[in-house]
Amino acid sequence: MNLVTGGSGYIGSHIIKRLKDDGKAVRVLIRNREHAEREGRLKNLDIEWFEGDVLRPDTLQKAMQGVDAVIHTVAIAIEKGVQTFEMINERGTVNVVDAAARANVKRLVNLSQLGADPALPYRFMASKGKAQAYVANSQLDWTAFRPSVVWGPEDEFANTFARLVPLTPFIFPIIGDESTRFQPVWVGDVAEAIARSIDDPKTIKKELELGGPEILTLEEIERRTLAAVKARRLFIRFPLPLLRMIVALMEILLPSPPVTRSLLELLAVSNVTTQNALTDFVSNPRPFTPENIAPHMQSFRVKDTLSRYLGR
Repeated sequence: MNLVTGGSGYIGSHIIKRLKDDGKAVRVLIRNREHAEREGRLKNLDIEWFEGDVLRPDTLQKAMQGVDAVIHTVAIAIEKGVQTFEMINERGTVNVVDAAARANVKRLVNLSQLGADPALPYRFMASKGKAQAYVANSQLDWTAFRPSVVWGPEDEFANTFARLVPLTPFIFPIIGDESTRFQPVWVGDVAEAIARSIDDPKTIKKELELGGPEILTLEEIERRTLAAVKARRLFIRFPLPLLRMIVALMEILLPSPPVTRSLLELLAVSNVTTQNALTDFVSNPRPFTPENIAPHMQSFRVKDTLSRYLGR
């Protein structure tokens, strides 16, 4: 039995589908089954549902019973109320590791983040770094994956730019400069790597970086995204100090802003692999091209975008 925390989420659901392709038994840890079923990402899959919370150790202990491996995906990139980076990303991971150890579950795969480091002054990246440090210091047979930005259906990467299209009929902001580079990796390729690692002893005690086949500036990513949705705009570069001011204002005015200052901090951290392990698991990684992006992009209207940002 494989337990996937956050299994109804974007990346978690792709991992579960990949595990089911292998015929594996899967238990899904979710906070609210009714909400997860309404989202529909796991529709028609033969899985075992288990309601629990990474912040409630008692529920985790029950979820671990009879489990052979844990795939931990729960994390947040945007804080909401009491759901802080330190609570969800760090404390939640600590609770999962401790629960697995108490239940004598030996195998754990942790979905970390490229560039995450406990010493960084950026809270999101530091929280992910501290979480992985705790995993690495455990006695579990752990493997950690550190992907660059993950793209695919329902992502909050390319779709963040696509969501802005209805609100920017003439110009579109270029974020970052030539030094701001990413290595977008397809969500299906990430799921493939994780699924194949579970029974691979060579991956134990390893932190594996995952990046796509191309290294792109953020401008190139924006241009490819707009090409995928067939939107023509005049691109204007926004200086980072001005962008920080705009984002700070959006955080004050909007319940669910498209970008936060924490996400802007990612521009200061390398999102390019130093030793890409993806090709150890995937023979033909999918590149981030307009042709590949287009089938998975959502269509946004002004009303949809405003509803999202206003939290309605």
